[in-house]
Amino acid sequence: MSDGLVFIAVVGAFAIAVTAHVAIVFGLAMRRPRWRAVVALLVPPFAPYWAVREQMRFRAAMWVVGVVGYAAARLLGRG
Repeated sequence: MSDGLVFIAVVGAFAIAVTAHVAIVFGLAMRRPRWRAVVALLVPPFAPYWAVREQMRFRAAMWVVGVVGYAAARLLGRG
């Protein structure tokens, strides 16, 4: 795979993961208890867990897709 495509994949997946993470944090901040938003911001793996529990399944799925895609693109870039 060419370096340009790997770079685009890394940047795109990272953008999806960060955007989903911020959306989850804002969604959690609108619901009680609000402290979960702060914890999810500082400890990222809590974000999709609490998002699923709060019926934000699409956001949680996008978070997982972004993180897995980022990891896969980074692994492809090593070779």
